[in-house]
Amino acid sequence: MTRILIAEDEDRIASFLRKGFEANGYSTEVVEDGLQAVDLARDADFDLLVLDLGLPERSGLEVLSDIRARGEKMPVIILTARDEVDTTVAGLEGGADDYMKKPFSFEELLARTRLRLRQADEIESTITAGPLVLDLHRHTVTLGEEVIELPGREFALAEVLFRHQGDVLSRQALLEAVWGEEGDPGSKKLEVYVLYLRRKLGDGVIENLRGQGYRLRPDLVASPS
Repeated sequence: MTRILIAEDEDRIASFLRKGFEANGYSTEVVEDGLQAVDLARDADFDLLVLDLGLPERSGLEVLSDIRARGEKMPVIILTARDEVDTTVAGLEGGADDYMKKPFSFEELLARTRLRLRQADEIESTITAGPLVLDLHRHTVTLGEEVIELPGREFALAEVLFRHQGDVLSRQALLEAVWGEEGDPGSKKLEVYVLYLRRKLGDGVIENLRGQGYRLRPDLVASPS
């Protein structure tokens, strides 16, 4: 699953970003100061960083300088409440890929995020499982000429299953991968989203092995005529 690091010290904005990205199928981690951002960007595997420039402990520009100096290549979108042209230019010259001024439209940020992720990873844009092709950027599955939209959690669940096609994934592993800390073992949300995917991809595509978990069975997908 695509992982986004959010470095933002305003709780309201951080929560807004986290909920928005997770609703669109991304996994997120939030940090509230520059030191945490530098450490986590080093120790964990993220695909993109959303970076507020006005962070405590270490400014966004300093965070950017640190991660670029050690060779981190992940795309960075900076957020700023400042209107100074010099600040924006410094961020872009320091290695940022894009910027947005607060307040901003989440839909625009999401579009820019998808663009930067696509540019960063043109090689792996799809995953093939039998006759199914999962598009990692458009959040769709193609079966022959049919294009199937997979919103939010449906896409996140599909991506995990496609990446581990044929492997049995436990119920808890799927809950944690798709819902993170919200992966309550007593919840029925996984079963609901498995049902959604079966309706779109075919009843036999996701196999339930009682007491073990679920697995994607691309060999059971009916090939398009």
